[in-house]
Amino acid sequence: MEFTIETNEHQRLDKFLIDKLEISRSKVQLMIKQGLVTVNDKNLKSSYLLKTNDKIKILGKLEEESNAKPEKMDLDIVYEDDSLMVINKPSGLVVHPAAGHFSGTLVNGLISYTKNLSSSNGKLRPGIVHRIDKDTSGLLVIAKNDKVHEMLSKQLKDKTLSRIYVALVSGRINHDTGTIDAPIARDPYDRKKMCVTDENSKEAVTHFKVLDRYKNSTLIELKLETGRTHQIRVHMAYIKHPIINDPVYGGKKSTSFGQMLHAKEISFIHPVTNKKMTFSCKVPEEFNKILEEYKNE
Repeated sequence: MEFTIETNEHQRLDKFLIDKLEISRSKVQLMIKQGLVTVNDKNLKSSYLLKTNDKIKILGKLEEESNAKPEKMDLDIVYEDDSLMVINKPSGLVVHPAAGHFSGTLVNGLISYTKNLSSSNGKLRPGIVHRIDKDTSGLLVIAKNDKVHEMLSKQLKDKTLSRIYVALVSGRINHDTGTIDAPIARDPYDRKKMCVTDENSKEAVTHFKVLDRYKNSTLIELKLETGRTHQIRVHMAYIKHPIINDPVYGGKKSTSFGQMLHAKEISFIHPVTNKKMTFSCKVPEEFNKILEEYKNE
């Protein structure tokens, strides 16, 4: 992987890589320390300030030791064959382990259920082709081998893998459809959040249509054209219609259920049969309960 600095950024090497690779500062600094990053073919310090035409090369990945152990879990398996699985993830379940958090994740349940999971995404993310946030419910596709993983990842990139969400947002949206085309990057003031910005950002496009309107809220369907971290949550907050019950971007108190966002449909071309497959699942019971409260306001 290579990057060329096109403007005189005066940005630290480690900060640039945090934004580009979307990994933690400690991991980036360890990569630099281990000689896995060069600038103009030289090993430089994390604090190096980047200049125009600097060429950054990523020479390899950190070897990550996973302490994740198999844990029996009631997986909601929507579909399974020898190549892949489609899982309906409940709200509140973290998808994969991370530093300091190696138990109680979907991956723990997956490695208990099967030994046939792809290794393309490293030891901490076996089988995980894409992810959804902890407090977002809904569908995920899981790869059982590296070839299938590679082909599904390619579909993500060329946008033939389609994901449709349903969300309850604050306020009434008066137009029936809309597209939010606003680039996203990590929030410079809060590393746990993302934000719309032109600085060191990536393209982000979300399409939505109104399903129903209530007194102070709107039920919408959303289709992702890109897949940035927190994309739907950031985009809806950006247009002043944050997702209800979102503790990070909603700006109001939320219940333990988390944001009213559900990945209700996923479509892709099966890497082995070459047939188009579409799966859907209903919103969780708790989602419906909260929805009824807003309907009856």
